[in-house]
This record gives sequence, structure tokens and C-alpha cells, in this order.
Amino acid sequence: MSSSTPSSNINRDGTAIQRGRLHLYLGYAAGVGKTYRMLEDAQQLQRDGKDIAIGYFEPHGRRDTMAKTLGLEIIPTRSSVHGGAEFQEMDTDGILKRHPAICVVDELAHTNVPGSPRSKRWEDVQVLLDAGIDVMTNMNIQHLESLNDHIFRITGVRVRETVPDWLIKSATEVIMVDATTGALLNRLKRGVIYAPDKAQRAIENFFKESTLAALRELALRQTAHELEVRDVPLTHDLDQSSTSDAAPHHEHRDRILICLTSGPSTAMLIRRGRRMADYLDADCFAVWVSPRARKNGPPDGRDAIEKHLNFARNLHIETRILEGDSVSDLILDFAHRNQITQILVSRPRIPRWRYFRNSDPILQIVQRGTDIRIIVVADRKQRFK
Repeated sequence: MSSSTPSSNINRDGTAIQRGRLHLYLGYAAGVGKTYRMLEDAQQLQRDGKDIAIGYFEPHGRRDTMAKTLGLEIIPTRSSVHGGAEFQEMDTDGILKRHPAICVVDELAHTNVPGSPRSKRWEDVQVLLDAGIDVMTNMNIQHLESLNDHIFRITGVRVRETVPDWLIKSATEVIMVDATTGALLNRLKRGVIYAPDKAQRAIENFFKESTLAALRELALRQTAHELEVRDVPLTHDLDQSSTSDAAPHHEHRDRILICLTSGPSTAMLIRRGRRMADYLDADCFAVWVSPRARKNGPPDGRDAIEKHLNFARNLHIETRILEGDSVSDLILDFAHRNQITQILVSRPRIPRWRYFRNSDPILQIVQRGTDIRIIVVADRKQRFK
């Protein structure tokens, strides 16, 4: 454990430390104004007499945004050397020592330089919150972990820096910083967001108008969902037909089971299950059946399963490992004992003749689980292979 991680949530006088509040500024692309709006609010809080400091700020050469830091205390960054190059990272220890009431942290999804006390900036933010510091931070919708596959289908880009959904759900406030796609493209062409050569590449790739429109709609809907969960009146006029009829409390709570395998599509299945659970306010389990005969099987399969189990735990999904010879029997027995209402399975990639022999565990679950909703999720990347 890093020295900057609080060993307890108790003050020196024996009283409990009240966890800090997270205020998240959410956008759909670089340049919509997340950091600018966050710093504007920080300036107002300072004028109101609040103890506030900037823990990390990434200027990106944007003069208007840089001007918004004037007059605000900036806690010095720490230098890290990696691969012969020097990088500046947020100094979490320095922030804890200064201990402002409110800390501004730019770019929540950032990956820290290898060798840092924690690998992700959102983990540093967790340390600040645990210490009782309120945090103002920002991110784009494409960094939300459960949307990773959906973002890939929209943009053709696999986002590597992600933030777990549970952290967003813990936020006290989610502020959607919006701009029309036309206004954003105009800023890009004027050189406000990137230098001219980089701006042109962006227009030809990520900043296509159709891509931006899809990302904007996704961000608006995500914000609407977060506001609805918090029972806060919506500030955007948008179609909520898919969620507005849902009752805030279900008479029978949904319970979702994700059936794990060692296949690469399991990560996609876990993200889908997490997102379904969030929208349905459902309990969620990730279950793997370890056949007794294969307990000492090939290490590659075991490594893949352990990776999937850790991924599910990181998304705050309860994990279970069952041991036995019949995958379908164990999964269905677990489902009945735990009142599971929906089971998510990956589409089996098997020879056609095995459909007739009924020997695949997934097919057996589908055919025998007639009293439970079984959702077979296809990996679209493999669809035409």
C-alpha cells in the first residue's frame, strides 16, 4: 500500500472522516468545454470563500482555459522519468499534505506513468475522497468502462483508458458540458482545440460529424440516466421514452448472472451485464464453473478466467466459482437458488454438428432454462469471420 493511501478513515481525535464528494463534469469529446466550465465553477467557489486548490491541470495550449486558472492555487506536480523521458504527474501526497477542502483534478481517465504509486488517476482521486477532500474532475463519455464495446462500434477506436461505472455512480453531481456538433467542429477548424495539422487528422477520423452526433446522444442519455437515478429534475429536453415509464422500485428485483468462459468475448459480456444491472437497478453475479477434470488444465485458460474474474470485481460485480462436471447443471442450480431472473451467455462458437448432439453447455442452458430469461450475446467482431 502506498504511503499516500489513508490507513483508516479516523481523524486524530478519534472522529470518523467524512468521505469527500465527487463532482463530475462529463462531455462527449475534447473541446466541448469541460475543463473551462470546471475552472469557472472553481473561481466562483473561491470567491465564495471556499478553500480550493488545483491538484492537476492539463492546459493543452488552450489560452482561454489557461486564463481560468489565474488566481487559483496550483499544487505542484511531481516529476517521473520513464523511457528516458520526464513526465509530470499529480502529486497525491502533496495534495494530502496541503489538504484543501476542494481539489480540482483534470482528466480523470488518465493513466499514470509506470512506477507511480497507483496506475490510474481515478485511483488517486479515490485516495483524496477517502481523506475527506471534495473533488471536481472531468472525463468524456467514451472513457466509461461499460460503454467500451459500444464506443468501438461507433468510432472504430478501442479506448484503452477507462473509468469504472461504480465510480461515476458514486458521484454527488454529474454535470453535462454540452456543445452542438457544429460548434465543436467550428472550434476545431479555428485551432481552438488542436494545432492545424492535428485538427485536420481529427476531422478525418474521430471528429467526423456522424461520430460526434452519436457520442453526444450517448452522453446526453447517460447524464439523463444519472439524474433520474438521483431523482434530480432533468435540465435537457430529450427523449426519455426508454426509461421514463420505469418505476423507481421494482416489486421483484432483477438479478443478473453472467456466465464466464475463458474466451475473449467474456470481457464484452461482463461490460454488457454491468450496464444492464445499472439500468435495471439489479444485483449482478459473474459465475465460472471449474470442471473437476480440468482443474490442472492448460495455464492459458486459467489465466484468462482469472483476468475476467478480476475485471468483474473491478466493476463491483459479485463473483462465484463453482466446481463440478456439468456446467449447465451448476449454472441453472445456482440461478434457481439465488432467484436469478436473467442469464447472459456468449454465443457459442461451435461446429454446426454439435447443435444436434446438444453437447455444448451454453446450448444446454438455453434449452433447459425455460423459466429464466436467457440472453445470448454475439461478439460482433467475430460476426463475419
